[in-house]
Amino acid sequence: MNRKKASILLIYTGGTIGMKQDPVDGTLHPFDFSHIISEVPELSKFALKIDCHTFSPLIDSSDVQPGLWKDIATLIGRKYDQYDGFVVLHGTDTMAYSASALSFMLENLSKPVVFTGSQLPIGALRTDGRENLISAVEIASAHDEEGNPMVPEVCIFFDYTLLRGNRATKVSSENFSAFRSPNLPPLAEAGISIRFNRPLIRRPGPEAPSLIVHRDLDTRVSILKIHPGLTPEVARYFLCSPGIRAVILETYGSGNAPAKGWFPELVREADRSGKLIVNVTQCLSGSVDMDLYATGKVLKDAGVVSGYDATTEAMLSKLFYILALSPTKEDAKKLLEKNLRGEISKTL
Repeated sequence: MNRKKASILLIYTGGTIGMKQDPVDGTLHPFDFSHIISEVPELSKFALKIDCHTFSPLIDSSDVQPGLWKDIATLIGRKYDQYDGFVVLHGTDTMAYSASALSFMLENLSKPVVFTGSQLPIGALRTDGRENLISAVEIASAHDEEGNPMVPEVCIFFDYTLLRGNRATKVSSENFSAFRSPNLPPLAEAGISIRFNRPLIRRPGPEAPSLIVHRDLDTRVSILKIHPGLTPEVARYFLCSPGIRAVILETYGSGNAPAKGWFPELVREADRSGKLIVNVTQCLSGSVDMDLYATGKVLKDAGVVSGYDATTEAMLSKLFYILALSPTKEDAKKLLEKNLRGEISKTL
């Protein structure tokens, strides 16, 4: 039986991948993505229908705000039944934040949403953008033997590697291998063929509900990185400000912070005032375990919740998502401790 021709929607938000160099003055300018086939003719070799949507104005990655996430999620929701997969072209600086956010905002996702970009403009001679784009399109259109999408998740494809979006973090500003997923192996690796790590890929059940697009986000979250020399005044600003509902503590090692002096009492004060305080590690890999050392247990006793092995990017967007759903701290805490989209290794 012949399958209908698969269709992919390319969503260009901005970023290096969409730039071409002016041959006269050498400046970079965005090119028209409606002409993507002429720019990347290899795409025409796929038996695919490829359409493009370009955001206007284009957004530099460093200017990305939650409003863009809402716009992308709304667009995908509106076009969901028309396409088999989506490729989001995005600047690298905030790509891990955007991919994490979309993973929570798109509930019951059953189609691929693949973020990609590049370190060099697609028009540059040595660009990584061409390969990233081609492989992202191939992954977004890939199906298994039963005709189901191979990777029905929000992902990041970069430098021959497919990562779960809410497990990725940017680790280099100049290497082509710009992203890593320290606590979860790749979902796929591209070589002569694309090898999918099927046991890791999250799939909807046979009778999964329809897509739900969550557009509401509560961004009243601060991030406090623990460091030697941290002063009470600075810590109080991030922990106890009245406009804050939740705080991410970036702690040492397996979740440790100063256990003596003023800091634990300030954390307890923030907890008593209704702040939801979450512990994530500053380390690139590993998990928070507040029962391992006395310094971690002090935080646990003060009301701090473990973020397990979540990245800061994933935890920030997860809090934005659950705070919008949760009128109380206890409601938010219950959702926080669940593995909602594969963002932590802890099972439900």
